[in-house]
Amino acid sequence: MVSMRRTIDDLLAAARARLERLRPPEAAAAMDAGDAVLVDVRSEAQRAADGVIPGAVWHPRNVLEWRVDPASSHADPRLSADLDARLVIVCNEGYQSSLAAATLQELGFARATDLDGGFQAWRAAGLPVERE
Repeated sequence: MVSMRRTIDDLLAAARARLERLRPPEAAAAMDAGDAVLVDVRSEAQRAADGVIPGAVWHPRNVLEWRVDPASSHADPRLSADLDARLVIVCNEGYQSSLAAATLQELGFARATDLDGGFQAWRAAGLPVERE
């Protein structure tokens, strides 16, 4: 039997090929227009050190799928109520968010995507950041 080993770079490329990634200004405009919900999956330590995006929903990466799945007893109705919602996942630099957004698409959120460059790109673009 021949094993086809894939690398994390392969998985990341496959995930991103499915996404319509948003740059920070596009994500901010979509959120302001009510066309997107930003979902911050960064750790508490990252959020404490760098701040947060005003209006973003926070759930740590390790529980994200349970919070968006409408069938889960731990679902967050802000995220799980509408499979047509445009959920924009935000991590620190835009890597784990790509993998998470692809997983959300597998759960039925066809418009799930991520923030290209993550929180660091948001902050570098001069977009609003608050301290918790």
